[in-house]
Amino acid sequence: MNRDSLGILCNTFSGGTPSTEHPEYWNGNIPWLSSAESAKDFIYDSDTYITQEGVDNSATKLAKKNSVLIATAGQGKTRGQVSHLENDAYINQSLISITPKDDKILNDLYLYYYLKNSYQRLRNLSDVTGVRGSLSGDLLKTFLIEYPDIKTQNKIVDVLRTIDKKIENNNKISTELESLAKTIYDYWFLQFEFPNEEGKPYKSSGGKMVFNEEMNREIPEGWEIKRLAEIEDNIITGKTPSTKDPENYSGNIPFITIGDIRGNVYVVNTEQNLSEKGANSQSNKYIPGGSLCVTCIATPGLISFASQKSQTNQQINSIIFSKEYNKPFLYFAIKQSFETTAGAKTGNTFANMNKEDFSNIKILYFQKTAKQFYDKVSDFFREMSVKSKENQKLSSLRDWLLPMLMNGQVTFKEQDENFSS
Repeated sequence: MNRDSLGILCNTFSGGTPSTEHPEYWNGNIPWLSSAESAKDFIYDSDTYITQEGVDNSATKLAKKNSVLIATAGQGKTRGQVSHLENDAYINQSLISITPKDDKILNDLYLYYYLKNSYQRLRNLSDVTGVRGSLSGDLLKTFLIEYPDIKTQNKIVDVLRTIDKKIENNNKISTELESLAKTIYDYWFLQFEFPNEEGKPYKSSGGKMVFNEEMNREIPEGWEIKRLAEIEDNIITGKTPSTKDPENYSGNIPFITIGDIRGNVYVVNTEQNLSEKGANSQSNKYIPGGSLCVTCIATPGLISFASQKSQTNQQINSIIFSKEYNKPFLYFAIKQSFETTAGAKTGNTFANMNKEDFSNIKILYFQKTAKQFYDKVSDFFREMSVKSKENQKLSSLRDWLLPMLMNGQVTFKEQDENFSS
């Protein structure tokens, strides 16, 4: 096993941020990344784009495809997170781009997995910089990397990347299924082209429409505007057990927070778990699997289903369903409400919502069509749930293999190139 510092093996640099005082620097067609993107293991695209003027008038730099990115700052667990860049993108000052100087010595994906396996070491390194919550680029160059010969590196990468590609493929399938269900939702509940008695699109086939003053538009006859609590009235606001008592935590009861919901249709894994003591100290806060969890404080409007009996923190309101057929409908209807309803926004920023505000969200509802929608898309949601659970098993397998492959506990047989321990 070879051992060298990251600075000897790799080229490193950080970027910058175009001035927010110049709107002409933003909303262009050039991808730009901040530490918030480091939550993704493999980054294919950016949530933010800048213009060429933004590039020319800032310290941002171009990180090339196959670079490894480390978040040097950020709240919570962000600092020290590692990502692999799948396409060129500019980066800001809270990310460091790392590329091997010689790909015959160090495989970029081996470097990614090695650093991913060194998360706590990277966090500890940032703690000695003297700058709270920051990871020094200069000190990062002293970080020691252990690496076998390139042939062995490639074998390690093949094993781990195969697992990650399966996870990515499952995610793509789930994204397509959600997108298809959303298309049907929009067609039925926004354009009112749900099937009429003859199975034809309602509105374009002459279905009767009536003017609704509250919505200031025509809606199908028989449809009503209802409060959320009139559709499903069992709504639970979560709570956090005392953090002063460590015995309340580290058990096997999932404790759902905002980060667990972000980007997931189903929450199958949580960063924190409660003990029975902690959960039973607030026994009225349990939610069953299948409950819809909605963030209403700090980052309102994120939505996921709980995969199993869980509890949530106080930033989340959860709907415990009495009618199974309302699940897919309310998943999209609540999302739409946060995206479009003035009551859920203040200017361009979501307003925090308490339980009463959440219960009073107005939703255009017709029970028969909600049932039809469930019959149409419930298999999509079941498959998304299966894919989410499969990904959790694959992630656990990868995370179990990762340290053993990196420290040599698992090796490869020369004759057939299979690995063994």
